[in-house]
Amino acid sequence: MDAAERSVTESTLHRPGLALAGYVDLFTHQRVQILGNTETRYLHQLDAADRRNAFGHLAQFDVPCIVLTDENELDASLVDRATDAGIPVYRTPLPTVQFMSSLRNFLADQFALQRAVHGSLVDVYGIGLLLIGKPGIGKSEVALDLVERGHRLVADDVVIATQRDESILMGAGTDLVQHFMEVRGLGLVDIRSMFGIRAIRFQKRIEIVVNMELWDEDKEYTRINMVKDTHDVLGIDLPMVRVPITPGKNITVICEVIAMNYLLRHYGHDPAEVFTERLRTRIQQDGPPAPRRGIEYFEQDYE
Repeated sequence: MDAAERSVTESTLHRPGLALAGYVDLFTHQRVQILGNTETRYLHQLDAADRRNAFGHLAQFDVPCIVLTDENELDASLVDRATDAGIPVYRTPLPTVQFMSSLRNFLADQFALQRAVHGSLVDVYGIGLLLIGKPGIGKSEVALDLVERGHRLVADDVVIATQRDESILMGAGTDLVQHFMEVRGLGLVDIRSMFGIRAIRFQKRIEIVVNMELWDEDKEYTRINMVKDTHDVLGIDLPMVRVPITPGKNITVICEVIAMNYLLRHYGHDPAEVFTERLRTRIQQDGPPAPRRGIEYFEQDYE
């Protein structure tokens, strides 16, 4: 097999110490092989014949490539053996642990599951809000208003969601329309050129889904938010807030409050739980609560 035809098919890396020693029964040859200080020094302490024999245990398989870390080198005879087998050999000055961490993260991103989601992704107070809803409901308009208020656009219309971990979704725009926004009746808006670099991000973790939907009188919407809705993307359940759209409602401010509420809960303060506990205590002490002022007296304050 020619070196140009070698393919990396998984993100896991392998250090072939046992394979060099001759044990290849469980050798995961389909992975990128990393030769660090331990492996190269083992080869160097062997005589020429044993060195070629040890490297032959590795070269007999269809290995995607071999990477020498920490500026380690292979004997010319071993490089020739790898070339004859069609195995590319690369070399990096980076320490083994650092290189493996960087390469593992890169390959994990390349092999990660992806899905295109129709919506707008905005960074609001550091929280990634994914705005979804039926076409024409106003997602782009809300995203534009958020940008005008100082928040940062990640993507509009099409958001590429990438699964980076069991519970982490990263969102980014497409290469074609990145940081362009389509507003019905206005056309395309170049957010980066119009608002500057402070108004954009290239990627952001998706943390909350804001589902914008037309008000339905027959539908019950949450008042206290004790029951948390979720939205599934690539098998990950993201917290979702349903926002009914009615004339005059300021959805932009509501989105900001959603982000701040998320931050409060993240740091241990859940307004719904605080209010519910306060209500429960009042009922236990005084029976059904009657409305009364929260503060009885403001001294010298007549406003």
